[in-house]
Formats: sequence, C-alpha cells, structure tokens
Amino acid sequence: MQIFHKVSPLFLCSLALVIASCETAPKFTEEVVDSYSLIKNTGGATLGYQPESGIKLLTVEGFAFKDLNRNGELDSYEDWRQTVDERALDLARKMSVEQIAGLMLYSGHQSIPARPNGYFSGTYNGEPFTEGKTDPSDLTDQQKKFLETDNLRHVLITTVQSPEIAAQWNNKLQAFCEGVGLGIPANNSSDPRHGTVARMEYDAASGGDISMWPSSLGMAASFNPDLVRKFGEIASKEYRALGITTALSPQIDIATEPRWARFNGTFGESSKLAADMARAYTDGFQSSQDGGWGFESVNAMVKHWPGGGSGEAGRDAHYGAGKYAVYPGNNFHEHMTPFLEGAFKLDGGTKMASAVMPYYTISWNQDAKNGENVGNGYNEYIIKDLLRGKYGFDGVVCTDWSVTHEHTVMDNFIDGKPWGLENLSEAELHYKALMAGVDQFGGNNNAQPILDAYEMGTKEHGEEKMRARMEESAVRLLRNIFRVGVFENPYVTPAETKKVVGQPAFMKAGFEAQLQSIVLLKNMNNVLPLKEKQKVYVPKRYVAASRNFLGMESPATNDYPVNMDLVKKYFEVTDDPNAADIALVFIESPSSGIGYDKADVEKGGNGYFPISLQYGDYTATEARAESIAGGDPLEDFTNRSYRNKSVSTANKSDAELVVRTKSLMKGKPVLTVVHTTNPMVFSEIEKQSDAILVGFGVQDQALLEIISGEAEPSALLPFQIPADMATVETQFEDVPRDMVPYTDAAGNVYDFAFGLNWNGLITDERVSKYK
Repeated sequence: MQIFHKVSPLFLCSLALVIASCETAPKFTEEVVDSYSLIKNTGGATLGYQPESGIKLLTVEGFAFKDLNRNGELDSYEDWRQTVDERALDLARKMSVEQIAGLMLYSGHQSIPARPNGYFSGTYNGEPFTEGKTDPSDLTDQQKKFLETDNLRHVLITTVQSPEIAAQWNNKLQAFCEGVGLGIPANNSSDPRHGTVARMEYDAASGGDISMWPSSLGMAASFNPDLVRKFGEIASKEYRALGITTALSPQIDIATEPRWARFNGTFGESSKLAADMARAYTDGFQSSQDGGWGFESVNAMVKHWPGGGSGEAGRDAHYGAGKYAVYPGNNFHEHMTPFLEGAFKLDGGTKMASAVMPYYTISWNQDAKNGENVGNGYNEYIIKDLLRGKYGFDGVVCTDWSVTHEHTVMDNFIDGKPWGLENLSEAELHYKALMAGVDQFGGNNNAQPILDAYEMGTKEHGEEKMRARMEESAVRLLRNIFRVGVFENPYVTPAETKKVVGQPAFMKAGFEAQLQSIVLLKNMNNVLPLKEKQKVYVPKRYVAASRNFLGMESPATNDYPVNMDLVKKYFEVTDDPNAADIALVFIESPSSGIGYDKADVEKGGNGYFPISLQYGDYTATEARAESIAGGDPLEDFTNRSYRNKSVSTANKSDAELVVRTKSLMKGKPVLTVVHTTNPMVFSEIEKQSDAILVGFGVQDQALLEIISGEAEPSALLPFQIPADMATVETQFEDVPRDMVPYTDAAGNVYDFAFGLNWNGLITDERVSKYK
C-alpha cells in the first residue's frame, strides 16, 4: 500500500531550489599559476588550462571539466571519471582521418631554441633565432605549421637552453594545441638526456641542469637493477618537470656484436642482465601513483624490437652499409629476451612498456612466414605475427626515425632508411608499415604520405576496414597520452621545474651511480688506491681532427684529457715524469669508423672495411670471404666482404701515449684510465699499465674518487674483452659471450662479470647470479 500526502506548491518550489543549489554547488577551486589556470576538483582530477586558448570549463555535478572540443557538452573523452580505454575509444571515433594521420606522426628533432641553420634549424616569423631578440621559449614557424596543419601531437625534444626555457616552451606548445581541433595535448619526448659533462665538478650541496648518470653500459656494469629503477624514478620526475611524457628509451638490444656503434647504449651482452635492467628501467619511468600510472609517470618506448645488436661485422643500420642483422649462430629468439622477460613483464602496475620501436635492420632470413627481407618496421611477421600476435603486445609501435625517407647514399647518418623497400614511394612505404602493424612514423612532420596510404588501403580493402585500422592505432596512441594525465593538465611551472630538475639529491644519486659503474681491471702490487697527496704526472692527449655523424668538423687538439683543477684537489701535480710518483693516463677506446669508405668505391672496390677494436693498424685476414647478407640499389654486388683489407683507428695515438708514458716513468707505476664505449683489445696497452680503470661515460671526479680511495670499485664487466681481433672476426654476431677473453699479466681473465676491488677478485652474489 502506498500513502500519498498532500504537499503545498510553495514547499515543492522551495525544495526544488534546495536540490538545485546542492547539485550546482562547486566542488572545485580555481587559481592562476604562472601563465595558466589550475583547477582542483575535490576528490577528483586537477586540471590546467590556458583561458586565452579559447576553451571553457564545464560544470557537471559540481565538478569542473575542460570543454576541449568547445561543443558545450561533456564528451566521454573530456570526462576524467571515465577509464582510459573509454576515453581513448570515444576520442578516436570523433577524430577525422586527417586528425588521426597527424596523431601518427612523430616529429623530427626539435632544439629549443631552434638553431639558425642545419639539421635542427627553424625560424621565428620568418627569421632565424637571434640572441637577445628572439624569445627562446617561442614556437617556431615550422612547429606551428605541423601542429595545426598536419595535426602532429608527438614532439621529440633535443637540446634546451635551460630547464626554465623548456618549461616555458612546453606551456606555449600546450596552449597552442589546446586552442586547435579537439584540444589534444602534445606528448613531448626525449632520447636519453642524463649523460655526464665529464669535466664538471660535483658538489653535494649544489644542483645542475639535470642529474648526471653513467651510460646504460655503465649502469649495466653495476649489475644492480635497483640502481636502474632508482634512475628511472628520478629521471621521470625530471622529465615531467620539463614537460616530457615519453622517453625514447631504454635501449635493450643485447650487444652480442662487440664492434656495434650502439653498444654503449645497451645493458651489455647478457640477455638475463639486460632483461632485469629493462624491467627496472621501465618500471622506474612508468610507475608513479600507487605503483601505476600517474602525474609523474613517463611512457617508456623500448627499443629496438626484435633486437638490433647483431649487425654484420658490427656495421650499424643508420647507414645503408649496415642495413643487415645476421644470425650465423641461429640465435634470433634470444635477442627478444629483454623484451619478453623484462620490459613486457613489469613488477609495477603499468604491467608492460607502453611503446616499442623496431630497429632499422633487416633481420636477415628470419621471416618464417613470408620470407621477406625488409626492415623490421615493415615486416608483418616480426610486428603483427610475433610482437602483436604471439607475444600479445598491444601498445604503440613507432618506427625509428627516417625509415620512410629516400635512400640516396651509403654512408650518411641522416639518409633515409627504407631497407629492403628502397624502390617504393613514400606513400607506399607508409602503407606497407601501416599494414604490418605500425602505429606511428618517427621523424615525419608531414601527414600527407599517411593520407595517401589511407587512400591506397581504401581502394584495396574498403573505407570501413581502413577507418577501423586507423582508429586502432589512434586508440593505442591516445591511451599513452591519457595515462600520463596531460589531457587534464599539460602545464608545468617554470619555477618548480628549476627546483626539481637537477636538484642536489638527484645529482647525488647520479654521482653515486657513476661510482658504482667504474670497473677496476688491473691493480698490480696494489698500486691503487693512491696515498693522499701523492705526486702525479698527467700527460696531454692528442686528438686528431674529426667529423661527427652530422658532418660537423672538429680541429685537432693536444690538451689535458681531464679537469686538472680537480686533479689538483686530490693530488700534487707535476709536469715532470721524473718527479712524479705515478702517471695517470686518460684515453678512449679505439675508434676506426663505420666500416665503410666511399673512396674505396671510387677506386673500384666495394667500399667495405673492417671495424677494429685495437689501436694499431689492423688487417682482416680472418674475415669472411663471403658476407652473409648484401644488396642495395646503389650497389651492383652482394658480397660485402672486407677480407684482407686494412684499417687504421683515428686514435691510435692513445696506445702510443700509454707506451711512451711507461718509458718516461722509468719503472714507476702507470695507471691507465679508459673511457670505453665498446669491448676493446687490451694487448697493446695492458703490459705497460700497472693499473687499469674502465669508465662508461662518467665525470672525471668519479674516477678521481676511485683513484684516491675515497670510493672503492665494485663494478663488473657487462661484456667480454676479446683476446685479439681474430676472436672478434670468428665470433657469431648474434651469440653472446662466444669470444676468447683476454688474459692479463696477472693471470686475470677479462671475461663477462669480471672486476676487482681493493681485496682482489669480486666473487659476490651478482657474479653467481649472472655469470
């Protein structure tokens, strides 16, 4: 039975007003922070927006939302209460094909401010950057064009004038994006930017532009995944303060080929160690809020699927001369281990890396389905069947930079890299990659080739299928932007950025990591650590004139290879070897080029040369008579052998410096410190060195802390040191730890996981776990 009571109209009216008042009572506050407005919803999301961008706030149930598409309604993608998947799907369905094509672009390298000319150049209102006239935080003409006309939203940042300038530029960029189209924020990214400035002094009480850490190879030498996780946690905070939400890292290829130019960016040659490091690094970057995605999270784009560390003869696939990865040891699958057992099996709540980058290389004869020998980013078997199908990866797949550009020369770093498909048009290359499972195109600011690819697919499969294919990529790409919270607040506060980035606690953690990355290889008669204020001789180092990978020339120099002011803080310094107690010789590992010289082609040769890991002139008598792989439209042969050819290193004088210093010291000890990017042949300098330290991209001061005994060495070799070049030539490019290691005068074998401390050989749990 229901009982109804008569209620006066006046009471009903009053009640309605109360209810309406309760429903519309604001549950948020708004304040102006720097150049943007900050909205804090009670128990909900914090929003940031730029009123001048033209968007308005919507109030629903008392909460504030951004009306990004300016339609006066709360759409699902604007509703921060919805799940990431719901929001991404809603927005993908609202986007035009042109907007999705723009989302699939990843910009070329952007310098802040833009350089006046060259690869990183740009203009401001038609004029190049002028110091004192141009605001370095302004957007360039080119950036405005690709953001608005081409709908690009993924921006790769390189050099920045300062953290504050980077923050200001980010806010201008995000306000621009907020004011056009559907209000999709930019997803800014960076290659690794935490390298060291070798000569900079470390002061525990002061900060810097960003915390400085050893190279990935140096972190691997710590054999400590916890250290790498800590790096990720710190680096992600610094990235977010700079407005960066995606890291184009870690590089987790296993470095099974010791001559590879990108060896230094890896975690070494052990698949188990690399997997543990990959997991720790990715967890550190991605997990922030309650172990999952949050406002301090940074997407990790792991590279390079399915592993690019087996380039034939050590040549790198940035060049046409190095396009082939080979597998003479039939060991293709192990190269995926750091992905499958590391980056795709995270301990944290983000579960797996959010993005993957295939490498340029043609994984020679590894396509078990279609038999295609094409670049990994174009290979349907490697992307669709293995990565997505067999291994279940549903994150973003982004090509490496410039794979869809034209290939014109064999030896230029920034040449196009459409390996195996050099005769296709730009539109056809985009279509091929799109249908292989790729979501995004690195280094492409222009949407037209993607739109042309869409038209090709529409003709072949129909518009419905192609629209669905585009939306599939759009959802993946949008997920990564939603997850890190920039749809809610893409803005940063420059003053706060200055406090966060390079703060003393972060600098301290990076310096301590450097100390844990330095390997003591030799210590005859316990030369190290040096006694306090011992008298040291540091010879000057000659560096020959050179040209870097972008063609920029550097003149020859002959100078001290270390910050002498720092050396003087630790020891007494003399320029007279006769007066010294010990010599400190600082050198670098051998450098012999990319394994190709076009001058040889002009003389009738094939252009291919050995890459040498020894200082002295090297003749490749043990090299293959027939290369495993070969072929290029610019070549009329397929045999890339360099057997019996000779090569010189650019820094052969480094070995000569060690030998000469040993003679000058007349029996007194010589300490050799080697900055190492690759395994190297030590036979030319080991016997002339009483002690040897190996550093992987560390500050001079970290080395001096070890030399002086302020810190004790604890690192281990993350790779084998070869006995000679013969063992390098006869090892298999795809197989780890298959060389004969070098044995020194003390009888120590420079094998994987070898290292010394003050008590001698290190035999701790790290060695037993990984060796």
